[in-house]
Amino acid sequence: MSDKQVVSEKGEILIPDPPLARFLFGSVKLAWSWLILRLYLAYVWIPSGWGKINNPAWMNGTAIKGFWQNAVAIPAEGRPQITFEWYRGFLQFMINNEWNVWFGPFVAYSEIIIGILLLLGAFTGIAAFLGGFMNLNFMLAGVASTNPVMYTLAILLIMAWKVAGWYGLDRWLLPKLGTPWTRQPARQEEAIGMPVPQTD
Repeated sequence: MSDKQVVSEKGEILIPDPPLARFLFGSVKLAWSWLILRLYLAYVWIPSGWGKINNPAWMNGTAIKGFWQNAVAIPAEGRPQITFEWYRGFLQFMINNEWNVWFGPFVAYSEIIIGILLLLGAFTGIAAFLGGFMNLNFMLAGVASTNPVMYTLAILLIMAWKVAGWYGLDRWLLPKLGTPWTRQPARQEEAIGMPVPQTD
């Protein structure tokens, strides 16, 4: 953490990012690496969602209901699949209220949408957050598979949200929203620790 503090016009103390963080998460020089991570996650999410959409068991909710029932089951011997009791209670609540009927299609289409957004580099940080949240829920239900790796990559993309979609639609979408590539005076850019990405 930098010991240099900057006070904004509103009196807020702003602590600039260290140079390494600016290079990794605020410079377009590494935008190609974030593109690779995006494409990998899209490669995983889109086929996964497409497979569910074309699977009647997922679209009518029986597949996810079976998954939930298996997750909440407490074996007579050995360790339960779910570690946290509150999460088991949450899944049981969804089972009891037959949320599986709409939740199965919701998961399937969500995976497709997340994958497409990552592929296009559109709202990359939001898409990565939603994907990571889905991975987290699978892990809370006791499923490892590729979820820990995907969750870690999603966290990295969230941290690099300013430049992760530079080779994608975010290059035009984010400036339209006013962040983060709006030109600012050099001193202000340095003060808040978010330099305008340079292509050279």
